[in-house]
Formats: sequence, structure tokens, C-alpha cells
Amino acid sequence: MNPLFFTLVFTGFCATAWQQIQWVPMATEQAPMQLLTQGMMETAAASVTLAMGLIGVMALFLGLIKVAEQGGLLTILARLIRPIMVPLFPDVPPDHPAMGAMILNMAANALGLGNAATPFGIRAMHELDRLNPHKGTVTNAMALFLSINTASITLVPSSVIAVRASLGSQDPAAILPTTLFATVCATLTAIGSAKLYQRFSPLPTASEPPPTTAEPAAPLADQAALPDSAGYPTWLSWMAIVGLLGLIPLTIHYGKAISAWVIPGLVVGFLGFGLLRGVRVYEAFVEGAREGFEVAVRIIPYLVAILVAVSMFRSSGALAYLVHLLTPLTTPLGLPAEALPMALLRPFSGSGAYGIMTAIMQDPATGPDSYIGLLVSTIQGSTETTFYVLAVYLGAIQARRMRHTLAAALTADVAGISAAVFICAQLFGGR
Repeated sequence: MNPLFFTLVFTGFCATAWQQIQWVPMATEQAPMQLLTQGMMETAAASVTLAMGLIGVMALFLGLIKVAEQGGLLTILARLIRPIMVPLFPDVPPDHPAMGAMILNMAANALGLGNAATPFGIRAMHELDRLNPHKGTVTNAMALFLSINTASITLVPSSVIAVRASLGSQDPAAILPTTLFATVCATLTAIGSAKLYQRFSPLPTASEPPPTTAEPAAPLADQAALPDSAGYPTWLSWMAIVGLLGLIPLTIHYGKAISAWVIPGLVVGFLGFGLLRGVRVYEAFVEGAREGFEVAVRIIPYLVAILVAVSMFRSSGALAYLVHLLTPLTTPLGLPAEALPMALLRPFSGSGAYGIMTAIMQDPATGPDSYIGLLVSTIQGSTETTFYVLAVYLGAIQARRMRHTLAAALTADVAGISAAVFICAQLFGGR
């Protein structure tokens, strides 16, 4: 993270310094360095506001996770999805709470729940860190989880569909198949790149042997019924997986109708499950919510650092210059100049990419149902704000060395954007 942080800051400073040297003072304009300083201060303040805004969401969902954990739901989910998760995460015990938390995070991302997925991911990182003998260094399991998280298979990009509908699209949900295709490609690339890159980024010599058994954060209500050595029959696990896959076409068809029910349904479902399992749901919820508050405050310095660096890179004009250099190369490949700024900005700034997407679709010459409108909608729905995700998740466990995580995540971003361009060209190229 150190080289990346300095590179963004130094590039932004140098680009602004060059503009400052050539600047001719005018009464109605501010100097480039003044604009850069103003942007840095505004971004720093906005970073704190963003983190404070996450407190309520994180308190809510970490409270629900605590209820689910004490009721044994995370263990049940981990065992059901064991045939897939165990080969992907061989360093994580199959019944460890990290497995269930990762599954909940992936499910929330798949449903397009946005910030609702973040508390699940942070809980997963905390549990993975409990298995980490190299505190402060990202493990292979963490790197793979973060890479998958930034790729994020998405069944219902609900926020993008809502924007398209508000802008008068005749078919707001047209991006469902393109988004699913792009995110599947990105996720497969994330898995492959994380597994490949970890060979070139070895862990330091362990100062202590890594844990080999699950160490639950709290007594699980179903420990007696499902001991650590027990597991569900393989056929039952595969039935659960096939059933989950069978929901995909239903989600695509009815996604817009059911998206409003998802979060209230999760709240009622988690609390109801806890009651059935004999959990004191109020006390468990408050305990988890307290953890959510503490985590949200802890990540503020990490958000300020990365978002200010990204702001300097963007405000200085370095990003615009990069777009100018790449446009002749990307336009023949199906990524026109209008969409390129968003594709480059998406890993750095979710709000910036969101603004570009909205502006493109608001333009009467483009509209939401043109090829460019559908392409930028697909890119927004099928890629993640990589640097934000890394800042939040790594900040939550105070990791300083991220090893190959960024390389794998950016590789997945490139794959997702490339897949979005390909599938949109195939389905909407004539528009």
C-alpha cells in the first residue's frame, strides 16, 4: 500500500505543479494549487462523513450477524457450502465462523445490497485474522476473499436499475444478463489470479504456528448437535448449491420486484432464527452493534488516506491525461471515449463513476438505452470500488502489508470491464 499511496499523491502533486507554473493569474479563477488544496480538504472531511454514515449500517448488520452466530447459522451455512469453499480456502477450518461470514458477504453482494455487504465482509476479515499468525500481513485466504469481493458476482444490480428507471429507460433491467456475465468472468479471474500471484508473494516466516482448529468467537447454540468433526452429507450440500443456482433465473426475472423486500426480510429472518434457536436476540444484537460502532470509527484514518490520494490524482488532471492516452486504443475494442473515464475511475471512486454514469445517461444524445448507456450501466453494476474496499477491510484489521491483494483485485477489475464491453457489444452493439 505504501508505494501506491505515494504514487497517487506524488503524481497528483507533480501534475498540479506543472499547471501552477503555467497558470496566468485571473481575478475570477483560483490557482491550480489552491483548487488541489481545497479538494484535499473537502475529501478528507467527506471521508469522515462517509465513515460516520456507515456506523448505523454496520451496527445493524453486525448485530444481526451476532444473533446468527450465536444461533449457529454461520456454521450451518459454512457446512452447506463446504464442497465449494473448502477447496478455495484450504487454510480455513471448514466449521470456522469465517466461512459463514464470507458466504453472507458474497450473498449480500450478489443481491446488490451495497453497504449491507460491508459488515459481513468486515466480520469475515476479523475471523480470518484470528487464524493469522502474521498479524498486519494479509494471508492467502484474506487476499482471495478480498479479490472475490471486489469482483462480486451480482444477480440484481438494484441501484443501477433504479437510476435507469428514473431516467426514463424503456427496459431498466436490460443490464441483468450483461452484469451477471461480467461479474462471473471477473470472479473466476479473481480466483485464478489470487491463486497464481500468491506464489510470487510468499508469507514471512511464521513466528508462531498457525491455528489449525476453529476458534469460535462465542459459544454456538448448535455445537452439541453438530460437533466440529461432523458435516452434512455431500448430497445435501450439492442439493443446497443446486437450489441456490436455481434461484438465479428467478432472481433475474423477478429481481426488481423482490429487491425492496431483501433487507427487511433479512432482519426478520435472522432475528426469527435466533429466537427459534434460543438466543437472547436483543442482548446479542446490542453486543454485535457495539462492535460495528467500534469498527466504523477504526477505519476512518484508512479512508482519509486513500480517498485523499485518489482525489489528488483525479483533481490534478492526471486521470484525464491517462484517458486521453488510452482512448485511441480502447475505442476500436468497443470501449468508446465517453465510457473510458468511468471505466478508469470505477476502481478509485464509486461516487465519481456513479456521477459519470448518470451524466452520460442524462444526455439526450445518449440516453439510458443506447449502447453507451447500457455499457456504462453494466460497468457500474459489475465492478467494485476496489481501493475503497481494500481501505475499509484492511483498515478493519489494521493490516499494513497487503501482498498480492491489489494485483489480483485489479486483474479482476480489468476482466470485469473487458467482459462488460464484450457482452454489451454482442447484445447491444447495434444500438
